[in-house]
Amino acid sequence: MCVKGLYFLTVLSGLAASGVLQVSGMRIYTSGDMEAVNGTDVRLKCTFHSSATINPNSIVISWSFRPLKPGREESVFHYQQRPYPPVDGIFRKRVVWAGDVMGRDASIILQQVKFTYNGTYICQVKNPPDVHGTVGEIRLRVVTTASFSELLLLVLAIGGGIAAVVILLIIILSCRRCKKRRQREREGNEEAPRKERKDPTACHPARAIHLYVSETSFEIDSSDGMISEASTKDPSSSEDEGPSSDDDDDGDDSD
Repeated sequence: MCVKGLYFLTVLSGLAASGVLQVSGMRIYTSGDMEAVNGTDVRLKCTFHSSATINPNSIVISWSFRPLKPGREESVFHYQQRPYPPVDGIFRKRVVWAGDVMGRDASIILQQVKFTYNGTYICQVKNPPDVHGTVGEIRLRVVTTASFSELLLLVLAIGGGIAAVVILLIIILSCRRCKKRRQREREGNEEAPRKERKDPTACHPARAIHLYVSETSFEIDSSDGMISEASTKDPSSSEDEGPSSDDDDDGDDSD
């Protein structure tokens, strides 16, 4: 049994190496179930993977629609070297190419969806010689208003944005307050030594410097018009002489 098993594996390895046993086929990926509000645009996303090299001149992409109610399948979109929107039917002037062939994207956009667009959309891609494989399906449901889950996501997104802005403003205001506080502390430290300086005369009167201004007077003799010698009066001496003159006056009165 071991010998037969080894022989079988050897044969399979040889076939794979020679290219006879090569996995091929087109694989298509879609978003599955989707929901869109009536009158809005919706993107039907479809991507693919091909085992063959992408040839933009030979690749073929086709979209078709199968309604919920019994009815025939309708063509939605066709691409071969360039996009071909539908020229009639319910999707006329309502489909826009949004894909990229070299980027392995075959998506389209439905504009201003209506309730008649409820149904299944089928995406099929052929890249010769890779023409066989699965197809992608998207089940679209057109509603009047967005579902609770979509509204919740929208509210969370808006709330998150507002919260981020508020947090950013709080951080900016906090930084400004801290900066002003540091500046005030710095100014206070610079002004502190100036406030400590006091007038030395207030605490030490003995050290105060007193200035005295002397008064000089001139006497003019009316008889000959000559100016007599100037007399200088010291404020301190004048204060001392004041009482003596008073005493003389009192002496005269007594006589």
